Amino acid sequence: MTPHIVKKFKEKQLLQQLKSQDKEAFIKVYDEYVQDIYRFVYFKVGREEEAQDLTSMVFLKAWNHIQTNSLSDSRTLRALVYKIARTSIIDYYRESGNKLEVSLDDEDKPIEIMDENQDMAADLDRSANLELIRRQLPLLKEEYREVIVLRFVNDLNLEEIAAVTGKSRGNVRVILHRALAALKGMVEEEMGKK
Repeated sequence: MTPHIVKKFKEKQLLQQLKSQDKEAFIKVYDEYVQDIYRFVYFKVGREEEAQDLTSMVFLKAWNHIQTNSLSDSRTLRALVYKIARTSIIDYYRESGNKLEVSLDDEDKPIEIMDENQDMAADLDRSANLELIRRQLPLLKEEYREVIVLRFVNDLNLEEIAAVTGKSRGNVRVILHRALAALKGMVEEEMGKK
């Protein structure tokens, strides 16, 4: 069995346990997704304390949703948790009137975007481009930045991103393509200035 199939099988088992309101299963869900959700929220709010508070709120809302609703409306459990995170972030900005501030360079708590399994030579070759991408990413429009973060930082597939954003899979694919083209153009323009 491939790791992807095993993961899907475990998620379906976990989903069945959650439908019976199993608290231990929810703890597994929390352990499985808390770091990813925190990273997603942090990229949106840009401040550690708010990201921690919102992450806690996301899992509280997820538990409440599980207690009061059927989980059959969600294609995957992971997509459900991300959708709750996304709406929580939207609510946070509506209530607080805060403007989005994204910083990928928090010196106290850096967030690593690159794959840890890459070799050192490849890391060195990419470090300059990664820094350039980090500077350009916050300049993209919100919709583009969101799909790039969901796809490449949080490793969601197109179906999961569609479930999170409420868009069709095809629409997500087009937005991701446009976002990458826009980011590539910004990076190439910046490199041309040097």
